[in-house]
This record gives sequence, structure tokens and C-alpha cells, in this order.
Amino acid sequence: MQFRLTFCVNFRKLTTGRPCSPDQGVCLNFYAAIILSTLLLERVVDTVADLLNLRNLTGKLPAEFKEFYDRKAYRKSQAYTRTATHFGFVTAGFDLTVMLSFWFSGGFNALDGLVRSHGFHPVVTGLIYIGILMLLRSILSLPFAIYGTFVIEERFGFNKTTPGTFVRDLLKSLALSVVLGGPLLAGMLFFFQYAGSWGWLAAWGGVTVFMLFIQFVAPTWIMPLFNKFTPLRKGRLKDSILKYTHAVKYPLAGVFVIDGSRRSTKSNAFFTGFGKNKRIALYDTLIKKHTVSELLAILAHEIGHYKKKHIQIGMAVGILHTGLVLFLLSLFLTETDLFKAFYMDQPSVYAGMLFFGMLYSPVERILSLGMHAVSRRHETSADAFAVRSTRRPGAFIQALKKLSVDNLSNLHPHPFYVFLHHSHPPVLQRIQNVRGLKSDIPGRVSP
Repeated sequence: MQFRLTFCVNFRKLTTGRPCSPDQGVCLNFYAAIILSTLLLERVVDTVADLLNLRNLTGKLPAEFKEFYDRKAYRKSQAYTRTATHFGFVTAGFDLTVMLSFWFSGGFNALDGLVRSHGFHPVVTGLIYIGILMLLRSILSLPFAIYGTFVIEERFGFNKTTPGTFVRDLLKSLALSVVLGGPLLAGMLFFFQYAGSWGWLAAWGGVTVFMLFIQFVAPTWIMPLFNKFTPLRKGRLKDSILKYTHAVKYPLAGVFVIDGSRRSTKSNAFFTGFGKNKRIALYDTLIKKHTVSELLAILAHEIGHYKKKHIQIGMAVGILHTGLVLFLLSLFLTETDLFKAFYMDQPSVYAGMLFFGMLYSPVERILSLGMHAVSRRHETSADAFAVRSTRRPGAFIQALKKLSVDNLSNLHPHPFYVFLHHSHPPVLQRIQNVRGLKSDIPGRVSP
């Protein structure tokens, strides 16, 4: 079949009623035109943001970091940003090319015909159809994941992952997708297939229960599949943490150390779980590189999210957003032109879910800008909580600096890039915000 770059734009009100076919080249109805234009626009916007971010890199080291970086190390941090960005251009371009090629060659319909030919139940057919597409995407992205881990991360001194660990993580992720994602997807397909106009509401209830279930089981069942959680041994650090959590009335099930050094030299800390399952988790790399005061400041930031109810707010917003998406999905599952846009011979719930996801993508992107803005405000609020509750702003600033240096973070992200992608304020802004709190904190803010 010859692929011709020709356009047959049939807006819905002007359509002749005859469906397009991939033999005609790139054939766009109203929905196809929207999806294609937003895919291309999104790629252009992201590319512009990346280029601006690269242009914003400066050879001048900020005064805040002069005691942490020498000239060579600072150049290395900027080289990491450039390399990661250029690699992102390649992966994004590849993904877009594969997507458009599969779409306009009639791949979605061809796969649908193949799966339907076996005569399975509609729910089973949907699971197989979506499962094959996800598997193909994973296979195509695998070389990029390997290169990113074993070439780029290795070159900059981050990678500690062995090939065996990489393969085991891959297989575990695949197994979790089947064991957890499979039943969830099957339930959604069932509700939309058989529950009529109320299918979206039943699916919303099921997804909500699933989200809450994962929050409870992740700390004890899922995370230990990938990392070893060891109770923090007795000593000054544990005593300081327990004393602090008691002072701020943070109920705690335990403090654990994660063997993050098995995969990377990068550092992190977080808390997980709800109710009696709340855990504080520290990467072993973090403990190795920071003082007790700095570690306490980092943990105070994480606890600040809990005390300020940021986790609950995020969960509530996520649940409401899911309900909105599923309701809109229910409206578009009967839109035959949406299926014609992908050259489908027969409509189906499972294909409709995929196509609606692409149609909804620009709305999702716009909403994400608001969510990123809210997240940055929450991070600033958690920073303030950490500083006020520990009364050690100097330790918090030191921790921020060390984390940035250890992770080779970009110290000068472009504002437009921050607006599009950052869930945290840039580190220099965070430091400036903390210094602005000094009148509220006993003692001097030291660099």
C-alpha cells in the first residue's frame, strides 16, 4: 500500500458521508484534524520550551553555589541538562513518527480485525487489543530506556543498575500491569459495555476504590517488590526523627531506609500510606550525603505536605478529574466520526477509550498547567512548614543545595519551561523564599 502525503479534510458539517480509508492518504475528518493538529502543536510547544531552556543555561555560577561547585563540576551539570534534552528530542520525535505512521496506515483497524477474528467476549477482546498496543509501545521504547540508563546515566555517574536488576524491574512492572491494571481495565470495559448511560458512574466508583486501595497497599505490598525497606537503626537520626514527629503530631508506623544505591546515586525521601500505614522512607544515598539536621529538614518538608493536607487535596482533585473524564468518555463513545478518524470499520468501547484519550489530550495538558502551578504553591508551603517547625532554615537551605548538586539539577530553568513542566519551584527561588522567612525564625539564616 502506497502512503501518499495528501489531505482529504472533511469537516463534520461538510462531509460527504463516505468514510475515509488509508488508501486515500492522510484523510482527516473533524476529529482527526483536531487530534493531529494538537499532537503537532504540543510537540512544537515542548520543543520551543526545551530550546529556551537550553538557551537559558549560563556559564556563570550562582553565588549561592560557589562553595558546592567548581567550574568543571558546574559544566558537568549543564552538560547533563543538554544531553537529557537532546535525548528527549529523539525519543519524542520517534514516538510521534511511530504514532502517526501506525494511525495513517490503518494500524488500529488492522489490529482490531485481527483480534475480533478470534470471537472472544467483547471485554476479553478489549483487554487483548489494549494489551497488545501497550506491549508494542513498551517494546519500541525499550532501546531508549536501555540507552538512557546504561549510557546517559552511566556517563554522568548516576547509574548503579545492573542488567539483571533492569530486567527484573521490567518483568515486575509488566506483572503488576497485568495483575492490577488488567482487572481495573476489564471492569471499566464491562461497565461501559453493559451499564448503559450510567456506565461512567459505575466505572468512576470502581476507579476510585482502586485508587484508594493502591494508596493503602503500595507501602507494604508493591514498593517492597522493587526496593528493600530496612527499619532505620537506633541512633541520633532516628531519635531526632521520632522526637520531631511527636512534636508536630505526625502519626508514624515506622522509619525505613531504601536501598536506592542499587539503581542510582541520586537521592530522595518521601512518606507513603494513610492511617496506620504511614511510613517515612529515606534513600541510603540521602543518609550518606546529609547531616542529621539536613535530613530532618528534608523529612519536615515531606511531613509538611501531610500537615497542610496537600495529599488529601491531590487525591480529591484526582478523583473528581477522573469522574469528569469518564463522563466525557461516555458521550464520545457513540461518536461514529471519532472512529472514522482512525479508519475503524466497527466502533468499540476499547478503541473508543484510546481515541478519546487522544482527543482529550489538549484539555489534559491545559489542566496540567494549573495542577503544576498548584503543586509549586504546595511545595513552597511545605518548605515554609519545614523551616518553621524545625527552626533550622540554614540546614534546609544546605539540604536543597546538596540535593541539587548531587542530582545535577538545572539551576537556571527558563520560566516558560518551569510553567509547562515543573511541579517544584526552581531551587534558587526556593532558597530565596526560605531566606524571606528569616524574620519569623529564631536564629540567623546561614548559607
